[in-house]
Amino acid sequence: MHIDFQDQTGHMTSETKTLLEKLVYYAAKSENIPQNAELSISFVDNEAIRKLNRTYRHIDAATDVLSFGIHDDNWEQIYHKSDVPITLGDIIISTDRAQEQADEYNHSFMRELGFLTVHGFLHLIGYDHIDKGDEQIMFTKQKDILDGFGLER
Repeated sequence: MHIDFQDQTGHMTSETKTLLEKLVYYAAKSENIPQNAELSISFVDNEAIRKLNRTYRHIDAATDVLSFGIHDDNWEQIYHKSDVPITLGDIIISTDRAQEQADEYNHSFMRELGFLTVHGFLHLIGYDHIDKGDEQIMFTKQKDILDGFGLER
């Protein structure tokens, strides 16, 4: 799996990126995503993610994470029929919001970045939390992945 990191904040260390890369590999393996997948993770500030949220979701507020998947609902059929790398999409994380939430939930910044990364990744591969049933499935997967990787609360 290839992950393209973009750091618009200038604050993300190579150690942080390496840990998140390992976490995504772990999540991908747990979800049976073949190794030839690609995605990008961008780190931005609150203002940048607010603009994206306003443009694409018509919500004029900063959020913690946005996911933009490349494929529609049949991405899995396309993915498994192809020998070429498939781009899953983009995850954009506000490091400002990540720090605010880490402080609010009284856990580490790294744990919050991990949570947001897994949350975004699960959206890229088709999970959602629009209704209670889907929310329970997605949030259980998030917890299982984070706990299994060692990023418990």
